Amino acid sequence: METITIPKGFRVTSEQFDQLAQVEQLVRMELTKDGELIVMSPTGGTAGRKNRRLTQQIGIWTDRDGMGEAFDSSTVFVLPNGARRSPDVSWIKLERWNQLTQGQQDGFPPIAPDFVIELVSPSDLKNQRYEDLQLKMQEYLDNGVKLGWLIEPSAKTVEIYRLGQQVEILNNPQTLSGEDILPGFVLNLREIF
Repeated sequence: METITIPKGFRVTSEQFDQLAQVEQLVRMELTKDGELIVMSPTGGTAGRKNRRLTQQIGIWTDRDGMGEAFDSSTVFVLPNGARRSPDVSWIKLERWNQLTQGQQDGFPPIAPDFVIELVSPSDLKNQRYEDLQLKMQEYLDNGVKLGWLIEPSAKTVEIYRLGQQVEILNNPQTLSGEDILPGFVLNLREIF
């Protein structure tokens, strides 16, 4: 099989992205609002373990709370600006989720989550993609996400993104509150840091 190298800045239409995503199930991809195709490398063991713990914590809380739906990093959302993004962890209020048709829920849901987490992986740092993640977090807010956490385990920092507010940076927090977006949810960072 021939290997294809996709140059940075390579652009595709949203329809081409949807076709690629159906054909190439083993590759994680995103599409920017400008049509730039982003192919993400597979997750390494350290990042995968930490991401599983994040997803597990919000998943358990979601199952108990019953007020929303939680999603893992393989879920692609079509944001209002046309970008197709897959946060590491996301959550949507049940009433918003239920407004989507079954076909929309089965495909790439055309909705911005209410809450997202992005975990900075060792490969993100190695490939100098931290700033790209910060821009992605701002894009989430610009498209209606109400609360987002950018977690950088090696520096033990969290950037908190809130709709209509300045980014707050926390150094070595032990927990994070879901505030009024996820009332009662508290993320334990002990096994993430």
